[in-house]
Amino acid sequence: MNSIDLSPLYRNSIGFDRLTSLLDNALRADSVTGGYPPYNIEVLGDNDYAITLAVAGFESSELEISVEQGVLSIRGKKAEEKERSFLHQGIANRAFERKFSLADHVEVIGAELNNGLLTVKLVKEIPEAMKPRRIEISHTTESKAIEHKDKDAKAA
Repeated sequence: MNSIDLSPLYRNSIGFDRLTSLLDNALRADSVTGGYPPYNIEVLGDNDYAITLAVAGFESSELEISVEQGVLSIRGKKAEEKERSFLHQGIANRAFERKFSLADHVEVIGAELNNGLLTVKLVKEIPEAMKPRRIEISHTTESKAIEHKDKDAKAA
């Protein structure tokens, strides 16, 4: 994979540190993770999302989910097992870590493990102060407008 130098972005922008670090992390993560475990990102509603990872063979005690500085991390590590002998081993039980960058105001609201699929539920909760609001326009009565004209005429 070709590496991309983002240093010109750092020289010519101020206040976009999060954006450039997201780009850096995304480019690095794609080359490292190798696609294990496979996952889906699903839109459930206007502000509801779900990330589903195929974690067959892992128990809930072997999985860890954390959120730090807008990054959702999902880790899996199998408990130590006795040495086993395989003729063919096609089921990957190796440790993994998947990271997902979350947009502002996206919160993790829960997770469940069912039939080898780990589903992490997310919701985008925009704070009330940031939601668009309607501003009512007040109407001035004609008498108030006349009073202002009269006061201005007397003062002159």
